[in-house]
Amino acid sequence: VFHGRILARRVVGQETRYEVEVKAPYRQRFPLVAREYLWVPSTCGCPSLRQGGEYVLMARRHVNHEHTLNRILLQDDGYARPWTPREARLVREAARHC
Repeated sequence: VFHGRILARRVVGQETRYEVEVKAPYRQRFPLVAREYLWVPSTCGCPSLRQGGEYVLMARRHVNHEHTLNRILLQDDGYARPWTPREARLVREAARHC
């Protein structure tokens, strides 16, 4: 779970790749760097993440069996909400209890 700003969007094959500036990690099980690629397994534009927008994102690290693919994946059951100070406070509070 992290706060990120969308820098760019690109369709790659049957997936959408977002370049994200990581503003603040809230809860993480894997290390994040200042800029990450966030992958969405569709090209429909869902969720609708606009360039320049800031979001609270819950994604997971996806590594294939051959360990040749290592990326951050926002699945259908992931979480992408516009960032607000209230949303950030709620996520920080939840992270302390989870």
